[in-house]
Amino acid sequence: MYRKFIKRFFDIILSFMALVILSPLLLLVSLILLLTGEHEVLFLQERIGYHNRPFMAWKYVTMRKNSETMAGGMHTTRRDPRVLPLGAFLRKTKVNELPQLVNILIGDMSVVGPRPLVDSTFDPYPDHVKERIYNVRPGLTGIGSIIFRDEEKLLSQTGLEPKLFYAQYISPYKGELELWYQEHQSFCTDMILIFLTAWVIFFPESDLVYKIFRDLPDKPGYLV
Repeated sequence: MYRKFIKRFFDIILSFMALVILSPLLLLVSLILLLTGEHEVLFLQERIGYHNRPFMAWKYVTMRKNSETMAGGMHTTRRDPRVLPLGAFLRKTKVNELPQLVNILIGDMSVVGPRPLVDSTFDPYPDHVKERIYNVRPGLTGIGSIIFRDEEKLLSQTGLEPKLFYAQYISPYKGELELWYQEHQSFCTDMILIFLTAWVIFFPESDLVYKIFRDLPDKPGYLV
């Protein structure tokens, strides 16, 4: 069993090292954001966390102010007009999530786990998933993040309204994936998921995750 204190120790060490090593990049991105777009650097948003308790997640600003009140709401699609020019790059490379290393360091999050959700994306999950998904700390990356690495593309290609497609098709499978992770979590699994996170940034069409983890829930048709 992957003991909690080992996972927490790993989270502290890795997040601290990452913040130190990536500090030049983080400072550069912060400076560019301060001088462009909305002239703001960080976006703090309430998310659902460990044991369903809310916390404030840190992200780089990638969208225009009050985007959640505009068309699209909490769901972002490909070439969404609300996304700032630099924001598109930050979202594609996942650099926009790096401020959450601070959330990991202070204990709100883990390196690997289910992504922290806002209420509107948490609500569509089946009740049995809602009760269990945050029995572990939410993660910077995880099995759901890897398989749904290009969720914006999926939401753009569907003929359904993005919110409806997410509720009816994405959230049920994501929930299955996160429960799979809880049953299989270990130091080795976390290391593989961290590797796969980097892998799919460079090879976004790769199905390597399904080749490594052969007992994952069956892939739905819209991901084939």
